[in-house]
Amino acid sequence: MKFGISISQINEIDLVVQAERVGYDFCWAWDSPMIRSNVWALLALAADRTSRIAIGSGVAVPALAMAPVTANAIATVNALAPGRTFLGLGTGNTALRAMGQVPMKIATFEAHLKVIRGLLAGERVSFTANGVSEDIAFQSLDLGHINLSDPIPIHVGGFGPRAQGLAGGYGDALITGIPRGGAITDALANARMGAARTGRSMDNFEVYALVNLLLLRTGETLQSARVLEEIGSSIMVNIHFIYDRYRESGVAPPAYVEGIWDEYVAFRAQRDASRSFTEAHQSHYGHLDPDEARFVSPEIIRAFCIAGEAEEIVEQLEALEAQGLTGINFIAPAERQYEMCHEFSEAVIKRMR
Repeated sequence: MKFGISISQINEIDLVVQAERVGYDFCWAWDSPMIRSNVWALLALAADRTSRIAIGSGVAVPALAMAPVTANAIATVNALAPGRTFLGLGTGNTALRAMGQVPMKIATFEAHLKVIRGLLAGERVSFTANGVSEDIAFQSLDLGHINLSDPIPIHVGGFGPRAQGLAGGYGDALITGIPRGGAITDALANARMGAARTGRSMDNFEVYALVNLLLLRTGETLQSARVLEEIGSSIMVNIHFIYDRYRESGVAPPAYVEGIWDEYVAFRAQRDASRSFTEAHQSHYGHLDPDEARFVSPEIIRAFCIAGEAEEIVEQLEALEAQGLTGINFIAPAERQYEMCHEFSEAVIKRMR
């Protein structure tokens, strides 16, 4: 099992340095320009301050830039951190919805993946923008302005079958979520179908998951005050995702939120009547909105979290590993990032090494 940490702000680079020191394998920088720092600036700084830990976007959103620009950005980072750079790509949940937009369509996402993968492989690809098509490739590589010599693995974010299929068709790894992405075995099956469609091998294919992680201390329960403060914001990101899909396309909620669903829909209808729905996303992985705290019940925590004392978490992770999960990443609460990073390393990572 590989373990990762996430950053999103320019003042969090020291967290990557600490994570490298205490045994984490990789770091994600996430891409939400309305509420966080620029993802490529974050990765450049992380590359400069570290020497071992793998670094990459988790995830970048191709809709925010032309595909060749995204390819250039990660290849530039790869020149700073050769051989330990990867590119995570996704359709955009927080990033686009915080702009009042919806995530990319799967067909558009696939078109970006084709161009980015080809360019990073050093190939000439067909690129279309504004109705104009041209065959393009990176030029002047002798200058060393980017690094294509060291392979850059592409990790494709996918919670649904079609996106998970794209991971197999164009990626070296799948990034999914628990429980939003379904069972790991099912996600892998979807990736295999995508690989079969494009004739790609699944050898060395990896599966990563963004998880909500709750390390309980001795004597704590899911109703302890610290628990709500630590995990509430992360859980509400998932509730917001489910609600946004429901609002945009009428997709029914999963069974594990039925206990709060009617009350939450009524709450959002009242709240969004007097403010932009984009404001719901400003609390993502930062703080728990006080008005939403009542929805984070012990039942909801159990549904959305890998939770328990250290021994219980190890058991849960080993079970997921047996299903095919390669690694996990979590986003620590802003006020306890450094403490939680160290606690988890001591309590869990060292036990699994």
